[in-house]
Amino acid sequence: QVQLQESGPGLVKPSQTLSLTCTVSGGSITTNYYYWSWIRQPPGKGLEWMGAIAYSGSTYYSPSLQSRTFISRDTSKNQFTLQLSSVTPEDTAVYYCARDLASPLNWYRLGGGYDYWGQGTQVTVSS
Repeated sequence: QVQLQESGPGLVKPSQTLSLTCTVSGGSITTNYYYWSWIRQPPGKGLEWMGAIAYSGSTYYSPSLQSRTFISRDTSKNQFTLQLSSVTPEDTAVYYCARDLASPLNWYRLGGGYDYWGQGTQVTVSS
């Protein structure tokens, strides 16, 4: 049973970098052929896929966020991280990590659905 847990500050000041960590248990983030995604949901809005890191370490980003987004991993801790720079109040959202349904054969599903989710963590951008 795969479990994911987000962690990080719940309050970030404008212009700073939002940093979150997803700790995965019950499965390795390096196991073929899984992809691990970050998703967010601003209040009153829908889910927005931000990006993902593959089992190989390759990263993929939403075009709308790629200039500010960096996803990395620490395989020794079975963790992957999200860094979102230059945040504004529009970045206030519940942030989720999740295992993506995409696979090398079903690459078109990247960002389209997930089978395991973290519980989500509220991040507020405010001074």
